[in-house]
Amino acid sequence: MDRRTAAIYESGARSWIARRDIDAPALRRLRELAAGLPRGARVADLGCGPGWFAAALRRRGLSAVGLDLTAEMLRAARAGERRGAWLRGDLARLPFARESLDAAWAKNSYLHLPFAELAPALADLHGALRPGAPVTLSFLAFDPARPARALAPGVSELRARGERGLSGRLFTSLAPDAARDLLEGAGFRVREVANQERLWLRATRARALPDSVRPGLRALVVGLNPSPAAAATGIAFAGANNRFWPAARRAGWVTRERDRAHALARGIGFTDLVKRVTPGAGALRPAEYRRGLARLQRLVERYRPRSVVFVGLAGFRHAVQATARPGALRGGFAGRPAYLLPSTSGRNARVSLAELARHLRRAASLGG
Repeated sequence: MDRRTAAIYESGARSWIARRDIDAPALRRLRELAAGLPRGARVADLGCGPGWFAAALRRRGLSAVGLDLTAEMLRAARAGERRGAWLRGDLARLPFARESLDAAWAKNSYLHLPFAELAPALADLHGALRPGAPVTLSFLAFDPARPARALAPGVSELRARGERGLSGRLFTSLAPDAARDLLEGAGFRVREVANQERLWLRATRARALPDSVRPGLRALVVGLNPSPAAAATGIAFAGANNRFWPAARRAGWVTRERDRAHALARGIGFTDLVKRVTPGAGALRPAEYRRGLARLQRLVERYRPRSVVFVGLAGFRHAVQATARPGALRGGFAGRPAYLLPSTSGRNARVSLAELARHLRRAASLGG
């Protein structure tokens, strides 16, 4: 969470609580989420504030845990329900084990994350949820007429003014298509995007590999589609015989293999042309390639990586350009320099590890 915003809530918690309560539209959506869950299901109320929604979930027979970064909000939550489960933690670094949650609720909380932190935070949420788990979230709806700092198509940040004691809080706003892309990229199947004062989203946690992206990337690495191993671990190119990570280490891209956070910190991001998990590319349909290319173009336009690196010659030829050859792609992709890397699969034995590393070094030089 934005630290300045957290400090404002810390000092202004009592004022915020005194002016607010559970609103009827939010309560209706909370009931919809709870209605689809079995008794005792473990639900996280993320950015729980004084704990109103977590308490409402418990009254419906669910095992709710409230998480907030603000100590004063959690004190109010404990005062209201001493036996409740309350955690102090950051949405950007959730303190939950992998696949330990049955559902998640987040009203007006992720909107306090800077845009640069949103995709990694939602990928983290994906990892904490079991496959099929439902989520309901709300954001500030993007309004081009609102004074705000535009960051990307359909994305802006503003520091809200006017409310006594609470001025200066960060709000990230999203257009409906940007919100949908963000959630789908994080590995969710979006069920609803409703622009009703706030932007409400309902989704389920898919068996997928979340994007690992942020603004300012040195390279965005694009696989064809995730393997079951990648989806199970949350790590791109996770197969035991895949040579992407050894090649990336040899090329100086990373110093630790199969570490998504380390790679992202070094400016290396990951996505897939098609998000659906399959054992092989033969199961993919032409329509999926078309949708994937459109999504990828929007992703590149929003995050503006210095270069885009496609992995896999056969897949790229099938999906994008039948005559493509390994190396720099003429015209780039979505306005950015682009490079086509041979497949890093162990089955592609005719291309050595040393040659793959040379390709990656050349790709790194594209972005200047």
